[in-house]
Amino acid sequence: MKILVCISNVPDTTSKINFTEGDTQFDTNGVQFVINPNDEFGLTRAMWFKEKQGATVHVVNVGGAQTEPTIRKALAIGADEAIRVNAEPKDGFFVAQQLAEVVKNGEYDLIIAGRESIDYNGGMVPGILATLLDMNFVNTCIGLEIDGDTATATREIDGGKEKISTSLPLVIGGQKGLVEESDLRIPNMRGIMMARKKALNVVEPVEAAQPTQDQKFEKPAAKGPVKLVDAGNVGELVELLHNEAKVI
Repeated sequence: MKILVCISNVPDTTSKINFTEGDTQFDTNGVQFVINPNDEFGLTRAMWFKEKQGATVHVVNVGGAQTEPTIRKALAIGADEAIRVNAEPKDGFFVAQQLAEVVKNGEYDLIIAGRESIDYNGGMVPGILATLLDMNFVNTCIGLEIDGDTATATREIDGGKEKISTSLPLVIGGQKGLVEESDLRIPNMRGIMMARKKALNVVEPVEAAQPTQDQKFEKPAAKGPVKLVDAGNVGELVELLHNEAKVI
């Protein structure tokens, strides 16, 4: 089985976020970048298939040279090979088209992408990718088993879970639950050293449309002061909720 894991390079959630050029550009100064958490759950599951079923695991990222430390981390975790599409990921449809080209050239059986990235939270790439490739697709995937060409997937639905059976080739949009946080791997020194010798192939992007553009970014409004209400003063609480918070 040949697996491709799609990796996004995203800001660490502890980073301070700022914008420049009139709030039209993300300021990367001082920002630490990491593997998108939903992608990392997928990568960890792919490593399980490698160790238990002998799968080959490749990772792919659409991004500039600045994303290579993140890609190298994926190699240090255990991926066999990496591909970087040399283009800025400014549009979900554009990214999906670049990934589709990689899949077609690599003849992969299973494509694991995160349900969404934690920077733009678009949640569109896995579904578009499956459509472009005409492959089966399972989103919000929290469990996956492979037996030959048959895949059994568990996905999160409103109010519960759903177990479905499908066949390879398959695209999944993974998330927490595909593996648990305790299963995530920290690269050890041996893995880091081996990653330096593994192939990281840079390919140029195919010509593709970018139908959307970011116009402006805006931070959430600062939180206002907290008002404490005596536990016995229900009337004041109701008045504040109605007139100030406007939630009732």
